[in-house]
Amino acid sequence: MEKQLTLRHDGLELTATLHYPAGGGAEREERKPAVLICHGFVGSRIGVDRLFVKTARRLAAQGSYVLRFDYGGCGESGGSYGSLGFDSMVEQTRAALDYILSMDCVDPQRITLLGHSLGGAVALHTAVKDKRVTRLVMWSSVGYPFNDIVRIVGRSGYDEAVLKGATDYAGYTLEPVFFDSLQQHQPFQAAPRFGGDVLLVHGTSDDVIPADYSFLYQKVFWTRGDGLCDKEIIFQADHTYSTRAHQEEAIRLTADWLEKLEGRRQEWQHWSI
Repeated sequence: MEKQLTLRHDGLELTATLHYPAGGGAEREERKPAVLICHGFVGSRIGVDRLFVKTARRLAAQGSYVLRFDYGGCGESGGSYGSLGFDSMVEQTRAALDYILSMDCVDPQRITLLGHSLGGAVALHTAVKDKRVTRLVMWSSVGYPFNDIVRIVGRSGYDEAVLKGATDYAGYTLEPVFFDSLQQHQPFQAAPRFGGDVLLVHGTSDDVIPADYSFLYQKVFWTRGDGLCDKEIIFQADHTYSTRAHQEEAIRLTADWLEKLEGRRQEWQHWSI
């Protein structure tokens, strides 16, 4: 079952879709894990080629509540994307966490953020700031938000924003405050401060965000005293996993990883008892 809803944060109305786990209605006494999907730069909760719809349905079928939502100014949400920025996206994500954790049927010990591209960096910084996040999945994540987004928009576009107060990119009006917010965050420096388990997924043919970033992320995450970090590289996959085979592989790897964590948790509970 799926339900469309509206989340409210700081004057914004954020459109979201909640996916219920298979059998969730009949087993309410058992709390379920939850996954929040964080889309990327000028993206939406649907994803390129419906990537996030397919992901949410697979994870819900596996037993999780899944919430995917449009950041302010994206998809069907209100607001102006280019006048908000990175900090606002972190706080919007935390508002989505508030909603999912207000549900009695959700297990607060099993909360995963799944972020793609810029959404991966937003998910990471949210997880560092909000200790309610216990697991993190980063798909093709940016490593240097300002440099990576300026490279996508183009230096001339950034210069126009600085000189004229705004620039147009794919129909989105990006203001200097948006770029300034990107400069304030360094995901590689933030990564060691997240103590939960992490999965990194990247394609070798990603010409938007290099796969090298995921190798570097793993090295950084490995410096921590707590939390596992696994990495999966998908041969010839592009930035949005735009073929059916690559989509299915990214989704399968993520579902299998979460299922493995669930199995490990159950074994630990039995051992503890």
